[in-house]
Amino acid sequence: MSRSAKLDRVQIALALAVGALSFSVSMVVELLVHPDVSRAAVPSTAVPSARAAKTFSLNESGRLSLTSKQGFTLNERGTASGTIAGAIYVHLTIVSTDHVRAEVNIYPSGGSITGEGTASYLRGSTMAGFNGTISIGRGTGSYADARGSGLSFSGTIARSNDAITVHVAGRVSD
Repeated sequence: MSRSAKLDRVQIALALAVGALSFSVSMVVELLVHPDVSRAAVPSTAVPSARAAKTFSLNESGRLSLTSKQGFTLNERGTASGTIAGAIYVHLTIVSTDHVRAEVNIYPSGGSITGEGTASYLRGSTMAGFNGTISIGRGTGSYADARGSGLSFSGTIARSNDAITVHVAGRVSD
């Protein structure tokens, strides 16, 4: 058998293995997201899309470090801990001397949650603080249906290095 034929067979075998793995992962995800569906259900397209919404309390804290600064926007990255854990990214824009706007992205295992909020801003000599509300407007993966509004959003900004702490808490439906 020629070398090119062997490579073709290896590529076909790899493609079949990846396809089987992808199908298996999608079935596991479907069973996790829709536990009421029988394990005998074969194609994920056969799973009913309607389900009762679940509500849970989100209580996340994060310590973040500055990754970049563009004008009055601090781009931060860190780790969230609490109800769900994962990477957290915050884009915090100082809109005025007493107001900030933020986009918060949390990446727990299985998807992501994105929220946008506003907060009052108080600047001190070594620290600045913010306190307001945030709404969860979108998600992906296991959190694709996550929604919530009026969640509390607070934190601090270290003036020396622009590192922030952030806390998000409230009820989220999924």
